[in-house]
Amino acid sequence: MRNSVLFIVGPTAVGKSKIALEVALELQGEIISADSMQVYRGMDIGTAKPTKPDRAIVPHHLIDILDPSESFSAFDFYEKSLANIRAIAERGCLPMVVGGTGFYIRTLLAGISPEIGDTREIREKLDAETAACGLSVLYDRLKEIDPDRANKIMPRDKKRILRALEIFEISGKKPSTLPTSSISLESLGFNPIIVGLTMDRKILYERIQQRVDQMFDQGLLSEVQQLKTQDLSKTAQQAVGYKEILDRLKEPQNLDKPLMLEKISEDIKMNTRHLAKRQWTWFRKEKNVYWLDALGPSVPSEVIEYVRSALKP
Repeated sequence: MRNSVLFIVGPTAVGKSKIALEVALELQGEIISADSMQVYRGMDIGTAKPTKPDRAIVPHHLIDILDPSESFSAFDFYEKSLANIRAIAERGCLPMVVGGTGFYIRTLLAGISPEIGDTREIREKLDAETAACGLSVLYDRLKEIDPDRANKIMPRDKKRILRALEIFEISGKKPSTLPTSSISLESLGFNPIIVGLTMDRKILYERIQQRVDQMFDQGLLSEVQQLKTQDLSKTAQQAVGYKEILDRLKEPQNLDKPLMLEKISEDIKMNTRHLAKRQWTWFRKEKNVYWLDALGPSVPSEVIEYVRSALKP
């Protein structure tokens, strides 16, 4: 089990968290969240985070690790989840990556190029310098900073010259010294075991309807109003369930109207259905996925049996 990593994937609202908890209890697993929004503190209701009692029963990782003002990329996920996978394996437990953010999961299964985050201010400054001084001045600067990278770029290639300087200003490191890509789990000696959960689409959409109604009952509107007081990152602002309300908060008087709240709720339900459809499409393209109906009478047992059979030499 030491070198195996279990993935439990599927669309939102399919029941991944509940099934993963039962599997983790049986197989001595620890759960790593593969959800791009559960990393943020204070975004609890709208992201359907595992409850605190559940997180007390089974260790959960990559939940509540950032303020909503901080950015988080797929490469950040790769680095942090890989560190957790190694630590969990060292403890003799089973790392379980559970979630519906397909691109995050792909980073572990196939690797990913490192990402340098949003740098509009730096890029605008470099553009202004180019206009004022000429591209040759910036190219000469790159030659001083990182001659290896400069030698691979033509002196008139503005896009690549500015990108190299941008990377240096963000990271403080020579672009030529940064890795060009991450490495897949298999290349690192791990054995990925992938279980996909599915169900009849009509039933899933009904569950989405019920989940959104429950989120409003639990205080989703108040949660988003509290978040609005913070300087939210672009990632946090785009979360389904939050974006729809944040957009309406620009005209707060509208939130007092029952019909407007109903419209927001319907928008969230529609966008969540669209999200589920995109997740289905993404995971259907992944290879070596063992698919199970999430409403089957013995799904956790089937997952456990499948994992144990995959662990046999």
